[in-house]
Amino acid sequence: MQFDLVSIFPEMITQWFEQGVVGRAVAKELITINTWNPREYSEDRHQRVDDRPFGGGPGMVMQYAPLAETANAINASEPKPFHVYLSPQGEPLTQALAGKLAEQPRLALWCGRYEGVDQRFIDQHIDLEISIGDFVLSGGELAAAVLIDTVSRLIPGVLGDANSAAEDSFQQAIFDHPHYTRPEIAGRIPAPEILLSGNHAHIAKWRLKEALGRTFLQRPDLITRLVLTTEQEALLAEFLQEYHIGEL
Repeated sequence: MQFDLVSIFPEMITQWFEQGVVGRAVAKELITINTWNPREYSEDRHQRVDDRPFGGGPGMVMQYAPLAETANAINASEPKPFHVYLSPQGEPLTQALAGKLAEQPRLALWCGRYEGVDQRFIDQHIDLEISIGDFVLSGGELAAAVLIDTVSRLIPGVLGDANSAAEDSFQQAIFDHPHYTRPEIAGRIPAPEILLSGNHAHIAKWRLKEALGRTFLQRPDLITRLVLTTEQEALLAEFLQEYHIGEL
């Protein structure tokens, strides 16, 4: 997987991914992160890439020409990437969407600044706008970093255990179950006895019950979207009864 990061501050992300899961994936050449700075494609002698918006208003807007020239340079090498603009107006980033993006051999991630990007560039060069939440950032770099990390985890070989990504929260549209490790008693609180039983069937059922219950308590909207199986309904009802919570 190749990521082409387009930003006037590319070092903000390259430093972030010098370590951790993505850093190791880069070292193993499982993924590649290339950076492109639109200032290098500006014809302005000061490498300017922004101007005041037509119609007035506060702030500046990134210009069409330097962005279009950057896109042409990126597209000159194969395979042509799928172009994503990180924008608060975009489609929400979900685990399902990350899975679809992970199937692309190459992603170009465009990080806006100021008040945004000339709409004509978006109309002609962007395949999809993506948002990481209903809030506004100073630029798209942090959002691009989130997307790179989320998508990279789904690339074969990036995680040490192939099952790790499959068991993450939201992979099954519900939260992950709670996790415990040694010692068996920490802060005078024992780990759940069932996890120490060695009965893998019972452990799997307990984990599913806890995952359903945690999702119900923290994100009931996710539960309402699901078509629960008979087993899942029974486990969720059992969870609610154990914690003395009202029924669904």
